[in-house]
Amino acid sequence: MLFHRVIKHYVIQAGDINSLGATIDWTLERKPYGQLDTSLKHEAFMLGTSKEKHDNRGFELFITTAPIPDLNEKLIVFGRVVKGVDIVQEIEEVDTDEHYQPKSPIGIVDVTLKQKI
Repeated sequence: MLFHRVIKHYVIQAGDINSLGATIDWTLERKPYGQLDTSLKHEAFMLGTSKEKHDNRGFELFITTAPIPDLNEKLIVFGRVVKGVDIVQEIEEVDTDEHYQPKSPIGIVDVTLKQKI
């Protein structure tokens, strides 16, 4: 999954709302969309997705790199980076163009999602 927007001290964004491709594994199929926990807030290194359901058209992933309270109404937080914060910080430092798009491809090759028990 490639990152297509990197805004320093704000958020890095990956995914593709136009096709599922490899992002099918990221979907939150085990819980109906309307039953996602919305109590988590956008602190630094939180994982979120759009509150707009894309009806199988794809998936967007947002990773905050700073506390962003104004995103609480726009994105659903569904997780937290617990290992690899240093990698998120490295991604935040990549060269971008005037539209915050990375000048070189950068993406997620492997990830482990764990449910809190």
